[in-house]
Amino acid sequence: MTDLATVVRTLDDLLEAERFSDYCPNGLQIEGRQHIERLVTGVTACEALIDAAIERDADAILVHHGYFWRGESPTLTGMKRRRIAKLLQSEISLLAYHLPLDAHPRLGNNAQLASRLGLIATGSMNEDGVGSVGRMDPSLTGEELYKRIADSLGREPLHVPGPGGPAGRIETVAWCTGAAQGMIDQAADLGVDAYITGEASEPTVHVARERGVHFFAAGHHATERFGVQAVGEHLADAFGITHEFVDIDNPV
Repeated sequence: MTDLATVVRTLDDLLEAERFSDYCPNGLQIEGRQHIERLVTGVTACEALIDAAIERDADAILVHHGYFWRGESPTLTGMKRRRIAKLLQSEISLLAYHLPLDAHPRLGNNAQLASRLGLIATGSMNEDGVGSVGRMDPSLTGEELYKRIADSLGREPLHVPGPGGPAGRIETVAWCTGAAQGMIDQAADLGVDAYITGEASEPTVHVARERGVHFFAAGHHATERFGVQAVGEHLADAFGITHEFVDIDNPV
């Protein structure tokens, strides 16, 4: 067991939360009981995850997608009211880290995805470290990388083949988990053979084809399951608390 304030300070320092200009507040979003013995982690603080945490008598939930996003209504009504009411009634703290969790060089979403796909990072796509560039060793064909992604993430990705079609070889790669399809031009500017992210938009297909880049949309949820798990395990090891990742299925 450890106190809530210590966990928040540890996460803020570990993930360098103050370094990021983000779309939501990073850190403690909903304050519950002042100690943590049981921690539940998940991708998104949806009602199903909150219900799972309540069933497990959790003291805190740590997620990648929390609340209070820029531009959303500030009123506590409907879905938002139900979620927050359950957290407050159960005295469960909600901690959320968005871009800081993407960017951590060892525990972050991009680093954890790379370890599962055999990607070797050699640099960053951005100054803030959100998005990575690197290589595959050995190289794979587009078809082989498609299969590796499907086997590693448990879902088939969307693949827009680049030069050589599905049999075209891929050695250099850029990747950014989640909804980073808009970074495909940036990836193409880096001269990589392939770009991997979570989602795709209609223009993404045309950009990939016309700029000669293999494009893989491997799932927003699917690519962002691993960072929060790694951070949860880090906290469990550091403080001797119980940690469980709860995967609320999401096909997107």
